[in-house]
Amino acid sequence: MSIRVGFLGAGLIAAYHAIQLNIVRDGPGPDNRIVAVHDPDVERAAGLASGQGAEVCATPQEVIERSDAVFVCTWTAEHLPMVRLVAEAGVPLFCEKPLSLDLPRSRELVELVRASGVVNMVGLVMRSSPTLLVMREMIQDPTSGRVMNVVFRDDQYIPTQGMYASTWRGDTELAGSGALMEHSIHDLDLLEWLLGPVDTIGAHQSFFHGIDGIEDSVSALLRFTSGASGNLASIWHDVLARPSQRRMEVFCENATVTLESDDVGPVRRQTADDEVVVGGDDLLPWLAARGIAAPSSEEEFLRAVQAHLDGDTPERLRPDVVDALRAHVLADATYRSAAVGGDPVAIPAP
Repeated sequence: MSIRVGFLGAGLIAAYHAIQLNIVRDGPGPDNRIVAVHDPDVERAAGLASGQGAEVCATPQEVIERSDAVFVCTWTAEHLPMVRLVAEAGVPLFCEKPLSLDLPRSRELVELVRASGVVNMVGLVMRSSPTLLVMREMIQDPTSGRVMNVVFRDDQYIPTQGMYASTWRGDTELAGSGALMEHSIHDLDLLEWLLGPVDTIGAHQSFFHGIDGIEDSVSALLRFTSGASGNLASIWHDVLARPSQRRMEVFCENATVTLESDDVGPVRRQTADDEVVVGGDDLLPWLAARGIAAPSSEEEFLRAVQAHLDGDTPERLRPDVVDALRAHVLADATYRSAAVGGDPVAIPAP
């Protein structure tokens, strides 16, 4: 049985998900076909649809009616209204991050999805990255000891230019805010996924590009309930030779674990006795040897959709809208701290 997939939004991130869906279709994963696309920019919709043999639809409702599952890949301001349409139709949905423009609207989105009971997943895809899965395993190795500190840098050139060429990320009405929400929402999610709950955040932000409401530099100091602490630096600069790049160093009592690049690594674990380096083609075999699967987010989502279509109750997908809401709680606290000059803001327990 082929799963009919629809797209609301046909920009860069939609193209990325389409590529991943094609990999699933052509491999051992669930069979799927992209059948319907809608975007306010008809030419852009046609560009995505033509490469998939899909139909360009005049309205979001037409996409939903033709689909067994829908990817919501619009600009951020449209996530809530589009998710509402999909959820009310009872169709499984994959929503891009961030959920919405701010915490109240993100809560509204979560509540309507939960009330609908639809299968759902959110595009916090870093959790399925082999490099991050390796890093998590190294950190959680009991011989590493307790986590003491983390240093996390995430930078890219501001995505209103270059290969991103975003037409909306410089507009607060469409994007809401800048580097922290649009890019480092991934990082806030990863920090708790890797290291546990955060209980306070203090932060500063800057606006070097002069775009009102679109911050391009954020420094956040985090304290974890475990007693660990750390910092996150999120930067949008103009060095076009540096697209999205992440580096993270986690200092444990008995080991340091370093992510040198989030795409292919390497990931490096150093102790008093030895050093283990895993990267590139070695990532998946290293995980497999430890019984850790690394399916893409798209494959996990489609497997759950297939179970739903077969009349079964799929297991909860992670990350879902509830997981994503937690990242919004952290982002909201970061912005509130920055607004008052960096005073720490307490974070409620998950």
